[in-house]
Amino acid sequence: MAIFEELNKAIQNRDADAYVALYSNDAIFIRHQTGTEMNRDEFSDLIKRMMASDKTDMGVRRCIYENDDILVMHSVNDYPDGTREAVLMSCIKKDGKISRVETGATPIQK
Repeated sequence: MAIFEELNKAIQNRDADAYVALYSNDAIFIRHQTGTEMNRDEFSDLIKRMMASDKTDMGVRRCIYENDDILVMHSVNDYPDGTREAVLMSCIKKDGKISRVETGATPIQK
């Protein structure tokens, strides 16, 4: 199963542990809002909070491209603070896990 399919399954099931398990232990997430880096533990905490909130909708994800080295996907996400963003997510893959994530997001109206 491709990582994209596994990510979608975890999101649909609101299974943060399954989602985070797709990331390598040394994975880095680059925040689009600030350009700062989060390690896997910091990113895990964020994902768990987001998935625990019934006000978070991670949106329907579309796979733009995936191979053994990279996954690029797009979604429209709604967040607990009432904002909505169109998010483009680029995931570098290494040894079958996501090792680096960078996002770009555009605020949009609901």
